[in-house]
Amino acid sequence: MGWYDGLLLMKALVVLTGSMLVLSAAAVERRRVPAMYVFGDSTLDVGNNNHLQGKQVPRANKPYYGIDLPGSGKPTGRFSNGYNVADFVAKHLGFEKSPLAYLVLKARNYLIPSAITRGVSYASAGAGILDSTVRNAGGNLPLSQQVRLFAATRAAMEAKVGARAVAELLSRSFFLVGVGSNDFFAFATAQAKGNSTAVGVGTQSDVVAAFYGSLVSNYAAAITELYKLGARKFGIINVGPVGCVPAVRVLNATGGCADAMNQLAAAFDGFLDSLLAGLAARLPGLAYSVADSFGFAARTDPLALGFVSQDSACCGGGSLGAEKDCLPGAQLCADRDRFLFWDRVHPSQRAAMLSAQAYYDGPKEFTAPISFKQLADKIVIK
Repeated sequence: MGWYDGLLLMKALVVLTGSMLVLSAAAVERRRVPAMYVFGDSTLDVGNNNHLQGKQVPRANKPYYGIDLPGSGKPTGRFSNGYNVADFVAKHLGFEKSPLAYLVLKARNYLIPSAITRGVSYASAGAGILDSTVRNAGGNLPLSQQVRLFAATRAAMEAKVGARAVAELLSRSFFLVGVGSNDFFAFATAQAKGNSTAVGVGTQSDVVAAFYGSLVSNYAAAITELYKLGARKFGIINVGPVGCVPAVRVLNATGGCADAMNQLAAAFDGFLDSLLAGLAARLPGLAYSVADSFGFAARTDPLALGFVSQDSACCGGGSLGAEKDCLPGAQLCADRDRFLFWDRVHPSQRAAMLSAQAYYDGPKEFTAPISFKQLADKIVIK
């Protein structure tokens, strides 16, 4: 254990009254970073939405979610048959799994101990880059609110162990961000209904330009604010081919991908690359790795990876398994490791594992300018 880890843990043990922190030196030494903080949507959510109020909040709190989750086989709020991408990234970084959800930790009165020794997940199913996306997803914690919750967490951490210790911790920690798909689902829905007022009024190109402008502006604000709060290492997962999820395919008579949606997502990913390069140039010490979710899906052959289905949901019902939600009594495929998609929208546990592996230390074509592993090991200035 390094001097900082020992000092931080000692402070935490002394200051955090009523908390029992059990963390071995060996466990800390295996970690590439001291903590991990997660921001994003349902691909990363590990239980926040289970604690949100409202009938329309998307939740993964019923079988068959979690059916393959090691040790329990029960739903935990992950939109997967087991672990999700955040879990597998965390495993590569030396943790057992993703840090617990913010609202779970609040309910257990364990937020600050976890924030100091392991991290926190603020990811929320249905969340978007834009606050307006929440209206189309039934209620969630949008990206801007996730950042505000982190700011409040940071203030509480400083009150416990001091500003200097927290600054050191955050500068070495890994900030995983994966969000944007829901914004494109909401945009496509608005366009199908002829409702361009949500993103601007004018020609189609004007509407798309306004949409991109809002996305880039909000994304820049979130990353900049996290940087001001002490974050330095950003692992960013870009927007994948949203037009190829079963829920979108089933709307096409041929079952094919919605190419227009994919083109919109791909163009945004280009803007995201430029945004991050620009931020890194003007924010001293900011380091980042963009995981190319879109490229990974486009340039890998699911059949070669052992999948027998790349267009249908393992859990659901109807055409492509995408006409019904994954709920008790739904159709369930026999071999869940051979389906690319778990439900109408989300990847299976094995698909999440393979993508996280590619982002962490896979072929260079899937991360830029460095891999998640190189980012974790990078020494940055505070």
